[in-house]
Amino acid sequence: MHKIVALWAIPRSTSTAFEWMMRQRGDMDCLHEPFGEAWYQGEDPLWPRFKEGEKTTPGLTLESVWEDIRTRAVTAPVFLKDFPHYINHMWTPAFLGHFTHAFLIRDPAKTISSMYDKWPGFDELEVGFPEQRALFDLLTALNGTPPPVIDSDDLLENPAAMVEAFCNAVDIPFLPEAMTWEAGGDPSAHSWWDGGSFHANLARSTGLKPQKRRYIEVAQAPERVQRVYRRMKPHYDHLYEQRITPA
Repeated sequence: MHKIVALWAIPRSTSTAFEWMMRQRGDMDCLHEPFGEAWYQGEDPLWPRFKEGEKTTPGLTLESVWEDIRTRAVTAPVFLKDFPHYINHMWTPAFLGHFTHAFLIRDPAKTISSMYDKWPGFDELEVGFPEQRALFDLLTALNGTPPPVIDSDDLLENPAAMVEAFCNAVDIPFLPEAMTWEAGGDPSAHSWWDGGSFHANLARSTGLKPQKRRYIEVAQAPERVQRVYRRMKPHYDHLYEQRITPA
């Protein structure tokens, strides 16, 4: 079986832009939130806001997704980005041992504000910070060393150096040519959610290019957003202390 690199992220963390960069490489079979599709739209949806009559896909389960990933890995190396809270009940040492793990984190002031903008009625169980931290801690305990952590702000401020650091950490070659692409690509072709409408800005982009670090103030956000932010911030801070930086 070939390498399966898993980037464990949280919603609205620039993870799809990172995935789009990985697709430009051409040397890995790249998957967009495969476990998430089953969690939201499988035959037995697990997301907390599901209502009868919403989209489901017969035969699509977390188990069928895992079988598909393993089948793909027989042919070629696999890269997937997904969210740990979709599969926290599957975290056995045997299951986790199949992956080369890495984490992408982002300040919850940014992720939660963006989630509220896109999904005003989001459920806190969809946010994912506690599960991301729990998986990080579990892998650290199992392996004796922490898996690599990339912070979104570091990535956007210094993309080439951070992607190279990521590649070194997961033992794949750094391919500078994957950092740029032609505008007008179609990230929605790989998205199962809402036709990919969340990725309109990415479709207009031309690469991972340096961006000035921005700060978000949550003091003026609705109280519910502030409350979720306060609960998520310690989990983010825990992983932020372990983030990798360019050599």
